[in-house]
Order: sequence, then structure tokens, then C-alpha cells
Amino acid sequence: MILHLQWPGRRMPKGRSGIMGAMSDTSTDWKSLNQRLVAALKPTGAPVAISFHAPGETPPADRVTPDYPEPNDRGRTGQVPAGCVFWIHGAEGTFATEAADHANCSVGSYTHGFMTLEEAAAKDDVEAVLAAGWVDQAAVMGLPHVAERPGSVVYGPLAEAAVTPDVVLLRVNGLALMTLKGACPDVVFEGKPQCHIVAMAKEQGTVAASVGCALSRARTGMRPEEMTCVIPGGRLAEVVDRLEATVNLDRMMAHYAASDAQRFGSES
Repeated sequence: MILHLQWPGRRMPKGRSGIMGAMSDTSTDWKSLNQRLVAALKPTGAPVAISFHAPGETPPADRVTPDYPEPNDRGRTGQVPAGCVFWIHGAEGTFATEAADHANCSVGSYTHGFMTLEEAAAKDDVEAVLAAGWVDQAAVMGLPHVAERPGSVVYGPLAEAAVTPDVVLLRVNGLALMTLKGACPDVVFEGKPQCHIVAMAKEQGTVAASVGCALSRARTGMRPEEMTCVIPGGRLAEVVDRLEATVNLDRMMAHYAASDAQRFGSES
């Protein structure tokens, strides 16, 4: 479905609509892949399909209706506190976003290609994290980021995907990350900020995971046990096959370990 709900203080989406034929995908059964992915990793929310669309292209969903709070004294505002909040709402329905919708978080705007490094560095929120020592200048300069500025980014449940997603994002727990590591030994684990793993999947074709960051957790309300992982959309079928094989092997080994532990009695 196309999302038409409201979240606190914001209206969702109303405006342009259309299907971008060049990226439409009727051959892949995203609903089936979604079901298999959920069965393997048991995410804490629906897997989210993220697709980037070039300027001038019509995204396959309506854009969120711009409804921003008053900007701060440096002019910063947006549809949500940070673009990572769209991950939460993208589990519930499909919508498109543009640069201004992401602009309250300059780091996220940079990692998603909406701002240049120079533009982001001049913003007060980047100045704040640098001044606090939360990150240093070298870390900001080295962040993976989307290379070409998009016209829009679309978020929505993977099961409802109308186009091939660039990235599939999941909120998961430690057991799921164990499974992902078993299936994809080259998975890259990242820390702060959280949002750059999206760029890693899109630009580098990397399966990646993040332990999260304090800023994102405060803005999204993610639970302490939740972490995020991303899978490039073009690799999803391959990764799901690997995940299912890993789950079966882990289940067999867990049964072996549980049987072996019985020799130690109830105190083991």
C-alpha cells in the first residue's frame, strides 16, 4: 500500500505519484523474498526497501507533504528530526522524500547525497558533534556517502516494493546478526553515525551492520537491543539463500549443543 497515515506532528504523503518504468520490477517476487528474510532473521520491524531516484525521475510513491517545524536560529529544519526516522515509518507504508525533508540532520543529508561535505560542515549540528568530540573531522571526511545527488529517496515495506530497491534495511537483534555473520562472513560492522551503512550498501554493494549511534537512537526511539543491518537490493536473493542455509546449520548445531549440555544437569 501507499502510506497515508500521520505521525506525531507530521502529515504523510500527499502529492506526486507515478511509477518509474525504468526501474519497475515485476519479475522479482519481493513479497516471497520478504517472507523468507523475515523467517531467517526475525527482525523487530518489517524490512524496509530504500530506493534512490535521480533528479527529474518520478518516484514510485507520493512525496510526504512538507510540514516542517520552525527552523532553529541557524535555519535548520526538516520533515523529521533525522532521515533515520524514515526507516521507522518506512516499515509501515511507502512514501517518497526529497532533500528538504532530510535537512534537519546534516550528517544524514551528506551520507545520502543531499549535501556536499562542505555544505554539511557549515551546519550547526555538525559543528556541535565536532565541538563535543563525539566524532572528529577525519571521521566525518571519511564517511561513506551516496556519490550522486538524488532527486528523491523512497522508503516502504519490502513486501510492497514496486521497484528494485537499492538497499534493504532491517532492525534486528544480536541473534540475527550472528546469523547474518554466518551467512555473509564479509559483513562489515560499523558504529557512529548509523546512517552511512545505507551508502555502503548502495555504493559499495556491501552487506553491513551498525550498532547504532546515540543521535539516531534518541531520534528514532530504537530499543536498546535493536541494531540495524543493510543488504544491497541486487544481492538480496543470494543473501536470503545463504541465510536459510545458515539458519538450518545453526539449528542443527544448537540441538547438538543442547543435547550435550544435558550431561551437566540443570545447573549447566
